[in-house]
Amino acid sequence: MKPFLHLSIRDHDQAVAGEFEAIRRFGGLRDGELLQLRVEQAPLPIIHPDDYSGLIIGGGQFNASDEVKTPVQRRVEGDLGRIVDTALAEKVPLIGLCYGVGVVTSHLGGLVDRTYGETTSAVEITLTEAGMDDPLFAGVPASFMAFVGHKEACRRMPNDAVLLATGTACPVQAFRVGERAYVTQFHPELDIDGLIQRMDIYRHAGYFAADEYDDLVAVARAAGVDGSPGLMLRNFVHRFAR
Repeated sequence: MKPFLHLSIRDHDQAVAGEFEAIRRFGGLRDGELLQLRVEQAPLPIIHPDDYSGLIIGGGQFNASDEVKTPVQRRVEGDLGRIVDTALAEKVPLIGLCYGVGVVTSHLGGLVDRTYGETTSAVEITLTEAGMDDPLFAGVPASFMAFVGHKEACRRMPNDAVLLATGTACPVQAFRVGERAYVTQFHPELDIDGLIQRMDIYRHAGYFAADEYDDLVAVARAAGVDGSPGLMLRNFVHRFAR
């Protein structure tokens, strides 16, 4: 099998390793079947579509709607924009997690802003009719709980995007462009242990009030997030592995 490629944006080694391992585990991938490039560390090399089964853009500390952007952030956005173009032109399977929404939406002409941000929490995700018919959500209940934590969100989808999942506070939780490019605002790679690890790392990054940490962890433990979100990654792998 050709490997999948994880494109990591995170600047914290423990967070990078945790995200990689979670994607590998939920995707059912063995050693060597998931490779990684750290986009924040160096410019991306040319990606040859025939080298990979699919591409996975991880979450990160950047926001597409930031008014002031560092040179690294601008370079990362440019590199990932070229990845999106390559994936759509060459029909390379692509899924973007959280930050991927901002990258894909803004690059394809949609609108990303701070209107629908959500604090670190578990929220109810509801599939649309298109979502229930999409192979990425095979076996996923029509309504399920998933973890979120984002300062920005998609306010207007790109032209031709298909809404797959929605939420009460954030209307766009997942969409598809074409037949093989997906994004999710919620985190399919996070279970409770992964969430707590990430909360420890980003405790003072503005995703939640630091003095609410203990209460948020208690609420998250009781929220009933099961393996449903992670099925998306397993489905992505099973559908596109080659």
